[in-house]
Amino acid sequence: MAETELERAEKRYAQAKARLQGLKNREATRQRKLDTRRKVILGGALLDLAERDSGAAAMLDRLVRNLTREQDRKAFADWTAPSTTTSPAPIANDAADDNGAS
Repeated sequence: MAETELERAEKRYAQAKARLQGLKNREATRQRKLDTRRKVILGGALLDLAERDSGAAAMLDRLVRNLTREQDRKAFADWTAPSTTTSPAPIANDAADDNGAS
């Protein structure tokens, strides 16, 4: 039995629809990976800042203490926040504005 033109068109349509769904899925996966990467980078930057800035360390401590999901709290159960070695880190522009004047 020969395939009709309508059947061939429906088959091509279904294949194109499947290809489109595959492309959408790959793009969604790429976006999720990028989002996760950004979160990891920002988290690392926050931890680094918290080691140098007591205000950032306090904010980090508040964030961890206020986690609402049980599974998130468990992830931080044995974690200790970084301790600051100095007072708040100076903003880069503040040092440039001083021009060494006392």
